[in-house]
Amino acid sequence: MGTVEDGVERRQLLNMAYRLLGSVTEAEDAVQDAYTRWYGLPDGRRAEILSPGAWLTTVTGRICLDLLGSARVRRERYVGAWLPEPLPDRAEWDGAGEADPADLIVRDESVAMAFLVVLESMTPAERVAFVLHDVFRYPFAEIAEVLGRTPAACKQLAASARRRVSAARAPAPVRADVVRRVKEAWETKDIAALVGLLDPAAVMTADGGGMVGTVLRPVEGGPRIAQYMAAIADRAPGLELLERSVNGLPGLVARRDGAVVTVAAFEIDSDRVTRIWVVRNPEKLRPWAPQPS
Repeated sequence: MGTVEDGVERRQLLNMAYRLLGSVTEAEDAVQDAYTRWYGLPDGRRAEILSPGAWLTTVTGRICLDLLGSARVRRERYVGAWLPEPLPDRAEWDGAGEADPADLIVRDESVAMAFLVVLESMTPAERVAFVLHDVFRYPFAEIAEVLGRTPAACKQLAASARRRVSAARAPAPVRADVVRRVKEAWETKDIAALVGLLDPAAVMTADGGGMVGTVLRPVEGGPRIAQYMAAIADRAPGLELLERSVNGLPGLVARRDGAVVTVAAFEIDSDRVTRIWVVRNPEKLRPWAPQPS
């Protein structure tokens, strides 16, 4: 009979589920659901399962697949653009307190905002096949158990997803010095400096979820983005702008009265910002709230 090593397995499952769903909250719920099903099995049935870890991976993957399917319907009704939930680096914050589920997620290139946004363009089956195989190195025979398809079909799904990733321009490293200059120009409302830091074809996408005010459509073009940022600075006195890691890369966080109200992630190419992803939906900023000590 196999046994479950809760800490090790849960961390691995949470990492997988976040990459599949783009949400810490949904990932935690999916993993908890899988454990509930495991402990709900009759003792005899659990005794028959030689690899509880593989069983939990399969069940979590299926739960995520179902959630991805229903998420497409939900996002059609979502107000404005939908962006993945950003991850903080708790070590950067004073009084971090006890570990949060977000702290268990490993920050690497597969959780960068640019990468997660590409994953959003995939079908649910492509995303599951690609993440499980290319990120976590699961064999296609095991992925077939999750998707209910043949290993050959899963291989084709992963290849299709890989083409989507290749078609997206490989982002350059996000340079902290460029992000710092954006912060300084934003704070001083220096539109000329902002325009100089933004690629002429830059795009800014904001996610407020209809819960807070923000642009509902992407803002395109460096000059338009600079004007928008300066206008926001005018309308938001008392906003504190901080340089903080967002999904493991340099980003900016806006805080008012000690509470994080905006998180911005960047894509940079040739010393200029090409993409900005701004998350303002309060439900997606829960991992950024101060943790009880």
